[in-house]
Amino acid sequence: MSGVHVSTTVNGDAVEFVCPPGETLLDVLRNRLNLIGAKEGCGTGDCGACSVTVDGRLVCSCLVLGAEVEGAKVGTVEGMAEGGELHTLQSKFIEHAALQCGICTPGFLVAAKALLDRNSDPSEEEIRYALAGNLCRCTGYDKIVRAVDAAAKQLATDATKSGKKSKRR
Repeated sequence: MSGVHVSTTVNGDAVEFVCPPGETLLDVLRNRLNLIGAKEGCGTGDCGACSVTVDGRLVCSCLVLGAEVEGAKVGTVEGMAEGGELHTLQSKFIEHAALQCGICTPGFLVAAKALLDRNSDPSEEEIRYALAGNLCRCTGYDKIVRAVDAAAKQLATDATKSGKKSKRR
């Protein structure tokens, strides 16, 4: 079986890999690019543990083929922190005890960032809706929702202090 050569950008870095035509993006990320944040929870796109963004759109990487990201921009949880500094969402998840075992946490963080990238001031209902595709068996969703809300407020405050228009990163 021949492989597919793919050139793409992952977390801002240009990468190339060769994968079998049927290999999922999740397997490419974990096994070829050593980005192990996305987890396989269900393999059917029902749990959100493997959530990543492709060209800014939230997707379950277990349902996307690695070959499909040719020329695309892929974002994973590993790309959220900058220069060793946690993204505000990551800090707020810790502050609000919005994580336990960690299997679902990367997917929640990526989904929350995708929300804040398109809606800088979401309501509680909008946060819950945006995270509805992510399942957690260990912690309460209320802590996660509170953490996302707190991150949105902190990012808005930071943007105001820096004199920039409130734009989520």
